[in-house]
Amino acid sequence: QVQFVESGGGLVQPGGSLNLSCAASGGRVKIYRMAWYRQAPGKERELVAEISTFNMPTYTDSVKGRFTISRDNAKKAVYLQMDSLRVEDTAVYYCYAEAVAQFGDGLSDYWGQGTQVIVSA
Repeated sequence: QVQFVESGGGLVQPGGSLNLSCAASGGRVKIYRMAWYRQAPGKERELVAEISTFNMPTYTDSVKGRFTISRDNAKKAVYLQMDSLRVEDTAVYYCYAEAVAQFGDGLSDYWGQGTQVIVSA
């Protein structure tokens, strides 16, 4: 019943910015690690950014200094602020949460539905 719904993708010019959001809905949930992944056509899904339970962020080298991951535990949400976007950032972006849902079966992996980011002039 618990789902993670993401939004914020779209078409942007190189150098532009987007902010992706992902939040749990449908039930009570305790969230641990959260992350953003992306998958470009013909490529493997790639970990972009990760944020721990204690708000420690990590980033893949290609986005360091340009992307910022954050979380709001009260809103059960994770965000990805993307600045200085490049054409190579074009991909479907997926949020991820490691979480325990009330009435669930314990620690589980949850994925957002994906949101398209297209960086093009």
